Amino acid sequence: MRKRLGFQELISKNKSEILKDNNALQKIEDKIEKKHSPK
Repeated sequence: MRKRLGFQELISKNKSEILKDNNALQKIEDKIEKKHSPK
C-alpha cells in the first residue's frame, strides 16, 4: 500500500514537471512567433 502511494506521488510530481516544461515551451514558441511575424 505504501509503495502505491509513492507511485502516485511520482506521477503527480511528473505531471507538474511536464506542465512546467509545457509552459516554458509555450513561452519560447510565443517568442519565435513574435520574431517571425511581420509588423
